Amino acid sequence: MKEEIKRYGQEAYDIVCHAANKIGSRLPGTDGEDKFHQYMAGKLREIGIKPVEEHFTVAPRGSIGGLPYAGYAGILMSVLIYVALDNPSVWFAISAIAFGMTLWLISDVFLYHTWFDVFFDHEISQNTYGELLPEDGEYDYTIMLSAHTDTSWTWKHSLHTFRYRKKSNYPLWALLATIAKVGYGAVCYFFLVGMSIFMAILETGGLFHAQWAAEIIMRPSFQNFLVALHFIPIFTAVGCVFVAIWNDPHRRNASPGAMDNATGIALAYEVTKYFKEHPEQMPKRCRIIDMNIGSEESGLRGSIDFTRMHKGEEILEKCWNINIDSVADADHFEVINGDTWQFTRFDKDLEKMFVDTFTEKGIVSKTKGYAMKNPVGGCDSTPMTRAGIKSVTFAAQNPTLTYYYHTWRDKPERIDPDTVALGFDCVLSVIDKIDKFQQEHGFNGVNN
Repeated sequence: MKEEIKRYGQEAYDIVCHAANKIGSRLPGTDGEDKFHQYMAGKLREIGIKPVEEHFTVAPRGSIGGLPYAGYAGILMSVLIYVALDNPSVWFAISAIAFGMTLWLISDVFLYHTWFDVFFDHEISQNTYGELLPEDGEYDYTIMLSAHTDTSWTWKHSLHTFRYRKKSNYPLWALLATIAKVGYGAVCYFFLVGMSIFMAILETGGLFHAQWAAEIIMRPSFQNFLVALHFIPIFTAVGCVFVAIWNDPHRRNASPGAMDNATGIALAYEVTKYFKEHPEQMPKRCRIIDMNIGSEESGLRGSIDFTRMHKGEEILEKCWNINIDSVADADHFEVINGDTWQFTRFDKDLEKMFVDTFTEKGIVSKTKGYAMKNPVGGCDSTPMTRAGIKSVTFAAQNPTLTYYYHTWRDKPERIDPDTVALGFDCVLSVIDKIDKFQQEHGFNGVNN
């Protein structure tokens, strides 16, 4: 690796250390997130780029940050079952809780819509970006380097896997300590949802003297089920407790976000700085934008707001987006080519450029594949792709639910600056490929 590449990588690592150690946790809409935005705005000014700040409101607990509410609802439904056994009309209340909570889960937690944000407390978050123009000021297209500034609430179940980190079968223990508990909780919650709605429908049929309802009620199997309901809520309540304690609500315990995602912010800035200091290396007739996105951990709110605010404007036209999200694990260099939960496939041209770059640099991933879909949640490439931007997400992160992912153990000490430098080198190589693609083909739109 060239010494110049190492130097930029070390500078990026220094930004990571400042973000995690000096600023600390940066939950969406908090002072910590704002401080990091101001710090990166200052870094842009240092290299002669004027930062643009665009503020927006965010409901931090309105999406995945509010997942414990589903656990609380499940515990409440479990308790109310005992009331409903003596007063069947209570099933209507239980089913109403189940329906409303599940509608929110599907729309805002799983699909990242903003439909229910109005019902949650709001904070002010922001996006901060700066543009680097060619020396003559003329450009035909844009390359955006994006990353998110905010960090996550500590995921308690992931944190608990720290005790297993030295075991040879650590990934198995990590999955059992996280997926097994939360999976059991999810099964309990959705069992409560289905059962309460069924019982409410059955009670409605009974009130109207429906024959089908009477037949169900008289079945021995249903009578046995009513007996079992004296015990089932104990198990469902325990499962829902696992969901309720999914994340730690206290800001002081939140992730300091060294890997996720101070590394992405630092790399986006250092690449921009590189082209500022080496204008002769700038892609031909290209504008570079360093994009610091807020509130990604609250359901991609920053990138959603940015694409909505600038819909139909020039900044979103003929734009390539390299979204950088967590570059710290040397054995897990990957390109993320889609968000399964969001039903989104990212740009195939950018995916191939990253795959080719990994091959050229001799990078071999332990996951035995250079492209993978994000199985749960989402990343900022989804709103960008939907806005007509060619986007893909680059990461070097162990896909196992490790003890440092979304926990207060996400610190700089475990990150090798050379891994960050390699990430820097990869992004430069991909930008070079974008330059050649543009000269040969022009902007061809999202290829997914």
